[in-house]
Amino acid sequence: MSDRRTQIMEAAVRVIAQDGVRGLRVDKLAATAEVSTALIYYHFKDRAGILRAALAHINHRAQTYTDAPTTDPRARLEQMLLQELQDTADVRETSLAWGELRATAAFDPELRTPLRTTTESWNADIASLIRAATDAGSVATTVDPADAAERLTALVEGLSERWHSGSLTLARARELLAGAIALELPT
Repeated sequence: MSDRRTQIMEAAVRVIAQDGVRGLRVDKLAATAEVSTALIYYHFKDRAGILRAALAHINHRAQTYTDAPTTDPRARLEQMLLQELQDTADVRETSLAWGELRATAAFDPELRTPLRTTTESWNADIASLIRAATDAGSVATTVDPADAAERLTALVEGLSERWHSGSLTLARARELLAGAIALELPT
């Protein structure tokens, strides 16, 4: 991705996280990104293009802070999921924007397919780690990797929304997620 395009996407995530999808205005995005509105339209064509590109950018951003350095599949899985709940500017901003785009997809059919694709990819990554952990003997063979992955990723999203809305502390969200991982993935 070009530097300008990345600059615009970083600004889009910031604006969506601050103002929501409904608050995303091309003129505000241009001001935040310090570019012209014409350049935004050149790269993304329209508002729907901005939202689709923002979703892809958010997915890429999340991968940068959830890469776990360990080779143990179970530990890597636990770290990846728990790193979705961190009190850092990047994680908060990415998580808020993701939640906004997910909620918007309920009313915007153009976002549903890219959101479904991104979600399926995340579930597949987690399921793959569960299979590897099963092969390594750290997850019971009775666990269905695809089902467990979907439940765990859905829980991460729900806990994140509760944390951001103030109805749950970050510490409690992480505690609940760690407990759910232990229940979902017995040895």
